[in-house]
Amino acid sequence: MNFRGVVQTLLRRKRQVEKSFYLYVYARVNRRSCQSIVNPGGPVVSLTTYGERTQRVYLAIESIGRGRLLPSRMILWLDDANVAAHLPVELERLQSRGLEIKVCPNYGPHKKYYPYVESQNDFEAPLVTADDDIFYPRQWLRRLYDAYLHTPEHVHCFRARRMHITCDGIAPYASWEILRDTRPSYLNLATGCAGIIYPEPLLRKIKQQGTAFRAACPRADDLWLHVQALRAGYRVHQIVKNEFSLCEIPGTQANALYRQNFDDGNDRQIQTTYGAQDLELLQQEAEREHSSK
Repeated sequence: MNFRGVVQTLLRRKRQVEKSFYLYVYARVNRRSCQSIVNPGGPVVSLTTYGERTQRVYLAIESIGRGRLLPSRMILWLDDANVAAHLPVELERLQSRGLEIKVCPNYGPHKKYYPYVESQNDFEAPLVTADDDIFYPRQWLRRLYDAYLHTPEHVHCFRARRMHITCDGIAPYASWEILRDTRPSYLNLATGCAGIIYPEPLLRKIKQQGTAFRAACPRADDLWLHVQALRAGYRVHQIVKNEFSLCEIPGTQANALYRQNFDDGNDRQIQTTYGAQDLELLQQEAEREHSSK
């Protein structure tokens, strides 16, 4: 085995040790802790889960609840009333510590944010979306919220892709590179797995659009939220230059949505989501950035 292979093997083993450690720690915290996972003054955190992932989503929630900044609300959305009526004991324990569990229609990946947006008359705090299959670092929510406080005119995230614009329009999704840049841009598309924070005025715009995403991009919430931010004048800012390292919860990746969309849908949904005016804005941004180099 060459040097690179040795390094990769060591990194894989390190990550396996980390996952085993987090599994032990957060399972133990869940059994023993009485500490609240929410606190007034922070952003709202919203996430969803489904199927077998319901058994392990508590691990992601516990990791957020051990963060340096706690959310003002933490909401888990379920589209199955039967599951909500027969919760795993780990989620019942979290309910006693501040977790809200609510039933909603099956909006697919849009369950992560839309039921919350729909349920509010107005918004007094920004919204952070999270995934159900990640152990989140302790500074995760603090860093997102600090970025929002510093520049609330942007959508802030830990991971994004760079859209490619050609003379023919938007290039295929597979050509969009993982972003390694912290400059805000309309051409940056925030990807939800690592967390995104949405300012209150943008949430109002999203609410006004209702469920139009069902026709445009039912399986691509990142696209829908990006085009709403574009139309409302919000550039996307990745708060770290290099790719944010994620520690995935074991046993949650078999049916990951990104695999489905790469196989059967992002390009088709791009065509039905972005209109002529959107494309014009993206082309203007590409030209502006090119001329400023």
